[in-house]
Amino acid sequence: MAIRLSQDADEDLVETHEINVTPFIDVMLVLLIIFMIAAPLSTVDLPVDLPSSAAKPQQRPDKPVFLTLKADLSLSVGETGVTREALGAALDAATSGNHEERIFLRADRAVSYGDVVDVMNSLRTNGYLKVALVGMENRDTK
Repeated sequence: MAIRLSQDADEDLVETHEINVTPFIDVMLVLLIIFMIAAPLSTVDLPVDLPSSAAKPQQRPDKPVFLTLKADLSLSVGETGVTREALGAALDAATSGNHEERIFLRADRAVSYGDVVDVMNSLRTNGYLKVALVGMENRDTK
């Protein structure tokens, strides 16, 4: 928007070469709001009551493969439920057949130690030897 400050008769109208950024700012604010709403919805996890740990947190890979053992002893690879018989095929699909990839095992606090070991034995029989146990980070300890 241009303002003319003087009323000289011999001056012609002069074009101003400025970019109007108001529509750009409006579009950016709308996109910001959309991403602020969509981002929390894209990180849905399975509800699992994990035990806490005082161990130092390790760096996570870009796309970790989570195997979840819920309180009712059902298994999930990522967010997809699987049976114990189909566990090997589901892990092969999630890791693209790479048996060297680390599997992150999350087990509910109510699951007994024996059931966790049974799942780890299933991983071993399917060829997955690199298993990381996931727990909640305990921030009270130093």
